[in-house]
Amino acid sequence: MLTSKQRAYLRGLGNPLDTILMVGKGGMSPEILKQADDAITAREIIKGKCLETSPLSSREAAEEIASQIGAEVVQVIGTKFILYRRNEKKPVIVLPKK
Repeated sequence: MLTSKQRAYLRGLGNPLDTILMVGKGGMSPEILKQADDAITAREIIKGKCLETSPLSSREAAEEIASQIGAEVVQVIGTKFILYRRNEKKPVIVLPKK
């Protein structure tokens, strides 16, 4: 579980990132979950977006993806969301202490 200080730190890292995950009219698909899992393993933090055609809200999509791949929802604003999962083998991001 992230503290508010860690969440704020991750928000700062996530804001300038490019959006690499798009949830469209197909909603949650195995391809989207695999893409999210692969990307978060490589980067630890990813930004996603819910398109207008998506049957899910961005909050629902973020929480669904996070629960499926074992990540945490850092932030949801409008149609965009940021997810984080620590890479246990080679951590890249050093979080502030709790």
